[in-house]
Amino acid sequence: MRLEQSFIDFMLHHQEKHKRSYKFLVLLEAIQTAAKYIQYFYQTGSLKNVMGETGITNVQGESVMEMDDIANAIVLHYLRRSNQVIYAVTEEEADPVILNEEGGRYFLYFDPLDGSSNIKHHLPVGFMFAVAKRNLEGPEDGRLRRGAELRAAGIFLIPTGVFTLALADTGVYRFHQDETMTYVIPDNSEQLMIPENPKGWELSFNAANRRTFSAGVQEWIEEHESLYAFRYMGSLAGDFHRLLSNGGMFMYPAIVNHPQPEKNRPQGKLRLLYEANVAAFIAREAGGIAVDEEGNDILEIEPASLHQRTALYVGSPPLVESIRNRLREKN
Repeated sequence: MRLEQSFIDFMLHHQEKHKRSYKFLVLLEAIQTAAKYIQYFYQTGSLKNVMGETGITNVQGESVMEMDDIANAIVLHYLRRSNQVIYAVTEEEADPVILNEEGGRYFLYFDPLDGSSNIKHHLPVGFMFAVAKRNLEGPEDGRLRRGAELRAAGIFLIPTGVFTLALADTGVYRFHQDETMTYVIPDNSEQLMIPENPKGWELSFNAANRRTFSAGVQEWIEEHESLYAFRYMGSLAGDFHRLLSNGGMFMYPAIVNHPQPEKNRPQGKLRLLYEANVAAFIAREAGGIAVDEEGNDILEIEPASLHQRTALYVGSPPLVESIRNRLREKN
C-alpha cells in the first residue's frame, strides 16, 4: 500500500528544514481549511440555490455573486480563528479587515473567488492568496507589501481540488485532493517549473478585446500568435494553472482603444495585491517573470492603494521579455 505525503506533513518538514516558524503552518492550515469549505459550497451550490447574483456591487464596481460573499466570509472566519493575521485585504471589502493587530504575524491579500463570471456555468474558479510578514525587527508600520516581499502565494483551483503553492526562495509545489479531501503531494511530484522548451507553449488572452489593446501589443500578437496554441478560460487562476504546466504567456493588457471610451482601462484591470502579485510570485519561483504595461517587473511595484489595478504579462521569460521590449519601445 502506498500513501502520499499530506500537505501538513510536507509543510512540517519544510519548516523544520528551513528553520522557519510553525506559526506559518497554522496560517496555511487555516487557509486550506477555508478552501475545502469553499469547494463544498461550490459543489453543492445549485442545490442550495446560491449560484446567482446578490444584486449589489462590490468596491470594484462589479456584480457580487452569492458565492463571492460565501467564500469571503469563510476565508475571514478561518483567518480570524488562526490568530496569525494582523489584517486581510480582500477583493470583497473596501477597507482592510482587522483581525489580530497585537498578536498577528502576517498580512494576507486574497481574492476568494477569481473568475466569478464562471460560477453560474459551474466552471473552475480560483481562491488566490498572498502572504506577507510583519516587521519583526522593529515597529510595524502596516504598509502594503511589494510582491517581492511576499513569503508565499497560492491558488486553489475549485472545484478540481488542485492547490499550487509557492514558497519564498524554495520553489512551487502542486497538491491534489484525495478521496478524503486531504491535500496530498504525489510521490512522483517534483518542484514545479515552467517548461523551457517552446514546444507546447500557449498564449492566453481575451481575444474579444484584442482591438482595444495598444498598437504595440496588437502588433506583437499578430507576429506571434500563429507560433503557439491559443487557450483562454476567462479566469486568471485557471489560465495561469495551464501556463505553469505547459509554458507560454498569459496576458491581460491595458484597454486603451475601446470604442466606448468610458470602458478604457489604461492602468489595466487585474488587482495588483491579490491577483497579479500572486501569479507573478508563483511564476518567479517557477522560473518565469511578470511585467506590467510599461514593462516594469510586477513584483517591484510599490502598492499605492488596496485595490490598485495593473496590466499583466506573465509566463516564460523569452515571451515576456519579448513583449516587454515592445512595450518599452512604444512607451
